[in-house]
Order: sequence, then structure tokens, then C-alpha cells
Amino acid sequence: MTMIQCISPVDGSVYAERPAMSFDDAKAAITRVRKAQKAWAKRPLEERVSLVLKGVARVNEMAEDIVKELAWQMGRPVKYGGEFKGFNERSNYVASIAHDALAPMMVEKSDKFERYISREPHGVVFVIAPWNYPYMTAINTVAPALMAGNTVVLKHASQTILVGERMVRAFNEAGVPEDVFMNVFLDHGTTSQLIADGQFNFINFTGSVEGGRSIERAAAGTFTGVGLELGGKDPGYVMEDADLDAAVDTLMDGATFNSGQCCCGIERIYVNENLYDAFVEKSVAWVSNYKLGNPLDPETSLGPMANKRFAATVRAQIDEAVSRGAKALVDPKLFPQDDGGAYIAPQILVDVDHSMSIMNEETFGPAVGIMKVRNDAEALELMNDCKYGLTASLWTGDVERAARLGDDLESGTIFMNRADYLDPALCWTGVKETGRGGSLSVLGFHNLTRPKSYHLRKQF
Repeated sequence: MTMIQCISPVDGSVYAERPAMSFDDAKAAITRVRKAQKAWAKRPLEERVSLVLKGVARVNEMAEDIVKELAWQMGRPVKYGGEFKGFNERSNYVASIAHDALAPMMVEKSDKFERYISREPHGVVFVIAPWNYPYMTAINTVAPALMAGNTVVLKHASQTILVGERMVRAFNEAGVPEDVFMNVFLDHGTTSQLIADGQFNFINFTGSVEGGRSIERAAAGTFTGVGLELGGKDPGYVMEDADLDAAVDTLMDGATFNSGQCCCGIERIYVNENLYDAFVEKSVAWVSNYKLGNPLDPETSLGPMANKRFAATVRAQIDEAVSRGAKALVDPKLFPQDDGGAYIAPQILVDVDHSMSIMNEETFGPAVGIMKVRNDAEALELMNDCKYGLTASLWTGDVERAARLGDDLESGTIFMNRADYLDPALCWTGVKETGRGGSLSVLGFHNLTRPKSYHLRKQF
């Protein structure tokens, strides 16, 4: 029997393990979920929304246990208290728009015809959720999918193996039927086999580019809808009229919070030559204030990365950049807890360029490169010189300038004077190797349903 294990970054121990389901057992479970879907979809929308919100409330009641579990599973310090703010904000927002987002689009209602387009649930939605923000990323799809009348099968990354189990238990205890929202433990091979067998009607995956390619290969020929949020290398651009202190505070937080393990974290920064020296000096001071250590210590502000493999990637990018002329500015002596494993000190690099992996490959860790630029044209060229496109963060007092640059940026979201935030009223989407599809907002509901046209003739 294959066991799925979570190796804790805190101390390298096996924190949790569960047996992986066989293909036959998983298929039988999905069959039950499929049978439950039509009855769930026939429940009034208000009832489905209410039950989902009760599930969200039940998750909140588990906060004390959840925060400690996240520290053990993926290293986020207990100091930050989990993911409840975003988890609740997203759930509440999609609940508030569900009625309008799912309402029929009426074309004609006369004495002769009724013509309209309704939104029909896909059926069984398969959510493959990542470990970095395991509750927030899952709820992006779980909440609107259930509200729309789908049933949901949730599979979490092995690094956060307990999250799916706890989340589903909370929803079931709140009244969502067990065959409507189900957690599964699957290895990669069985996951691909189930997808290729056409067991799902829609698949939402958040993870690596290679993981997304595997999902697409498995789904090929099944005509199953797929939504993918994959890699990122999100840029920040600080213009000459930016609020310097605000830019430093937000961009450094965006680059290093959660040990840099954020889908929309800031991974490269371009600063106008007039502000460059001051920005770099303030950024180094900002990052140097972190306390690296055990995430269960309430004084710790920077925990370990989720796995020592991920930290090794960050160190390799830093070493490669330095070997090619970059300078690492954060003093390693400030972080004696850096053990060469999962615990890694934050770092800022200058004298970098786009030939270095720190500026062109996803880092997903607490390290960022900063480059000096002369003008908007140079910054735009550098920001677009990337195979990913999730968000871009622009720092200026000129809204028209930011919007004008945004028109030419190859990115799913354009921020002005903020970063690393998911607005549930806007569609969360990406371009290039960041993936396709979109979650949240009205469009998120549309991606989790299909259009169905009605042409009803009343008179001959």
C-alpha cells in the first residue's frame, strides 16, 4: 500500500501520513459523488450558499488546531494566525454575488417567446490544491463550485495532507452531505488515471507548470474542462514619483512573506534610477529585521520553507547569480538559524540581469533581485521578458500612467500601489505559462458552470 506522507519542515519528521486510495476505490467514491450531484443542484441556491457559509464558519471554529497544523506541515509561523482573513473574505464575496452570477441571461420574454441562457453546473469538480496557502487556494474553487450546484472532490498536496481532511470534515459537520464534498488521498499515477478515465467534469489545479502539463496530458481527449494556475515570476516597478516607504514595505513583504512561497509573490523588482539607491538601502534594512526560526515560536516572523528541496532551489539561484557578478546584500550573520536545509535566510540581490535564473525562473522563496531602470519603456520590456504572467505591481501617483503601462503588460492582474493580494471581486487569472482559466468574481462562477440555451415558443 502506498502511503502519502507529510515531512515536516520544522524538524524533518513524518508529521502525518495517509494510505493512498486505489483506482477502484477512488472510482467508487467518485461514483457516489456523481450520484449525489443532481439532488444537490436541485436544492435552492439560498440553501446551498447557506450551507457553504456554515462550513466556512465551522473551519473558523477550528482555528487553534489549524494554525498549529499549518506550522508543522508547511512552516508558516503561528504569529500570523492562519489564512482566515482571505478565506472568509473570498467565501463571503462569492456568496454575495452567487444569485446574480448564476441568474439566467434573459434575451426575450414576450407573449410569443421566452429565450434565455441559464448556467448549469458541470457536475463533479475535481480540485487539486497546493500547499502554500492550502485553505485560501482551495476555497477559491470549492465555495463557488458548491454554490453553483456542483459536487466537489478535493485532493490536497502531500505537504498539507491534513488540510483537505479537516476542511471537508468541517463542511460535513456543518450540513454539507458527505457525498457532495469529499476529500481523497491519491498518488500522482492514480490521479492521472482517474482524469484520463473521464471521472470528472471539470478540473481545477493550482501548482507547478510541470504539474499543469501532466493534468493536460491526462485530460487529453476527454474534453474535460481544465483551469490551471501555475508558475509565476511577478514583477514590481517603482517609478520616480512613487511613495518610497510604501513601496519598500509592500514589495519586500510581497517578496518574503510566507518565506516567499506565494503564487503572486514579488520575485523581481525594477526601480527608477532616481530612487534606486534609497530603495535598495531601505529594502535591505526591512528584510534584515526578520526573525528566522521555529514557526511554533510566537516570536518567529520567518519560518522554514515547506521542504528542504525548495530551499535548495533558492540557494542554487542565489549562488548562480553571485558567481556571475551579482551582489547579495543581506548579512547572513543576522540569521544563524539558516541550517542549509529548510531554514533559509532572506536575501536581496543587486547587479542582476535576465541571464540569471533569479530573474527569469520561479524562485518561490525569500529572495529577490532588484534592477535599476531609466524609464517606463525599459521597465516594460523587462517586465514582459518572462514566460509567466500572473500579476504586476506598479508604483506611481499617476493612475493614467499605470493604466497605460498595464495595457501593454502581459499579466493577468495589474496592481497600482499594492501587491500580493487577491481581490475576490476581480477574476484571478494568468497568461503564458502561468496557466489558463480564472477563479472568483462573476467569471469564476461562469467557469464552474456551462451555458444552456432555452428557446421556448409559446404561439404558432
